[in-house]
Amino acid sequence: MRTAADTARRQKLAVLTVLVLAAAAAYLLFEVNFSNARLFHYAMKIRTPKLLVMLITAFAIGGASIVFQSIINNTIVTPCLLGMNSLYTLIHTAVVFFAGSGSLLAVNANLSFAVDLALMGLAATVIYSYLFQKTRHNVLYVLLIGTVLTSLFSSVQTTLTRVMDPNEYDALLATLVASFNNINSEIIFLSLVVLGIVAFALRRELRLLDVLTLGKNQAVNLGVDYDKCVRRLLLGVTLYIAVATAMVGPISFLGLIIANLSRQLLKTYRHGQLILGSALFGMIVLVGGQLLVERVFRYAVPISVFITVGGGFYFLYLLLTNRRT
Repeated sequence: MRTAADTARRQKLAVLTVLVLAAAAAYLLFEVNFSNARLFHYAMKIRTPKLLVMLITAFAIGGASIVFQSIINNTIVTPCLLGMNSLYTLIHTAVVFFAGSGSLLAVNANLSFAVDLALMGLAATVIYSYLFQKTRHNVLYVLLIGTVLTSLFSSVQTTLTRVMDPNEYDALLATLVASFNNINSEIIFLSLVVLGIVAFALRRELRLLDVLTLGKNQAVNLGVDYDKCVRRLLLGVTLYIAVATAMVGPISFLGLIIANLSRQLLKTYRHGQLILGSALFGMIVLVGGQLLVERVFRYAVPISVFITVGGGFYFLYLLLTNRRT
């Protein structure tokens, strides 16, 4: 029997869906010349791939952030603590440093995306599966090691940039900042396939998320293989973040923002609704933010800057709020 709280949450999700549709329509149709068919077709050809990439990125980061926070049992952590963002910057820096900014790996967007996804996915699968077993399935140890690896990747990347040719560094810098400009539409299908395969492979574990958040002892008593579920979900989180990062670059605070907004708005333990709410919030933030970047600021500031600044203030707010409670 549906309660009043369930009805209220469904209404909130419906409002978020309407806001996403409104933001998407505004992004596609704002300042478009409808009287000229060629200009209209040209505008849609440019804007539609960007919109699809923003929606995919929001879904990947939003879902991964909710799952990660539930596994860690902490709402002020993000999957970037696993080191995927730092690994992404290290991969791109190493490619430019050793092969050059004019190499096929740096110029070909499809090949670059495939290499990013393969290396980040392989690193996540090998490193975190191994670490999870060695730490006797202790998630907090894995999180700590992920933080150390983040520092390691960042240190190596910084060292490479210091000895790099200045002209090569200028070419590299544009790829290290999250941006939705000059999107390669051919990677959209590949990213959807990867996300779909991961979601299908983890469909059972995702249905058990509500039970896993009760704690290991309670989950085991209910017949759940807790360690296996957590290990598979952790790998799924890293692969989702790898896809999102490989598509647009590192966006560190986006997951923190949209996951907590979803929790604060819906106030439920049901992860199906939380993941949907987080993804919808992410779509609103990315699509609305990119609309402001393009139409108000005229591409002067990338959207990642606004997300980082806003996420920093929101993180401090969450710290202070949690301390009071």
